[in-house]
Amino acid sequence: MSDYVIAPPPVVAVPVVGGKLFPVRRIFCVGRNYAAHAREMGNDPNREPPFFFTKPADALVTNGADAPYPTATANLHHEMELVVAIGQGGKDIAVKDALTHVYGYAAGLDLTRRDMQDEAKAMRRPWDMSKGFDASAPIGEIAPASKIGHPAAGRIALNVNGASRQVGDLADQIWPVPDIVATLSKLVALAPGDLIFTGTPEGVAAVVRGDLLEGEIEGVGKVKTRLG
Repeated sequence: MSDYVIAPPPVVAVPVVGGKLFPVRRIFCVGRNYAAHAREMGNDPNREPPFFFTKPADALVTNGADAPYPTATANLHHEMELVVAIGQGGKDIAVKDALTHVYGYAAGLDLTRRDMQDEAKAMRRPWDMSKGFDASAPIGEIAPASKIGHPAAGRIALNVNGASRQVGDLADQIWPVPDIVATLSKLVALAPGDLIFTGTPEGVAAVVRGDLLEGEIEGVGKVKTRLG
């Protein structure tokens, strides 16, 4: 007999290449981690250290499922990203040790209510509802680092309806994965099951209902979703 007053929510999990599932605890996201994207958003990438925002775990969309176009926006943007899956927790992690805490990597999409985000910025309010809404984080399979290593360079790209939208290289990240993991671990104690979306290259733009988003990261994997 359960002591819970309501049924516990199901475990959110992401498929792993080759089978099995990666249970997800939290989702952290890095803002403005590619210089060209920072500039296209009107910011100076040389002036700020990495900063973070969050999404709920159940914002994930897996297995290429459709993502419903969200309410309360008329300007939904795509952001193609490398996702880091944390397999070993820790706090105050040194940069030189950071990669030992990484289980693997995936291709992901950070969908953003850009009009709501712009309004929040102008009014100095939190970004939560512009970033952490339902189905705002489509993700592909997680590739274990034991199989693919730790990609520090490689093409990252997104097509919308077969046309190229974003093209960049992981080597263009302002803060590479070891720095991201180390910095975040000084703000929160990382735990197994945490995911980190590591920022997007330039070329973000609006998408509409019916659009097919297909992303790929060289040596890592793919992500796909259609906006319903």
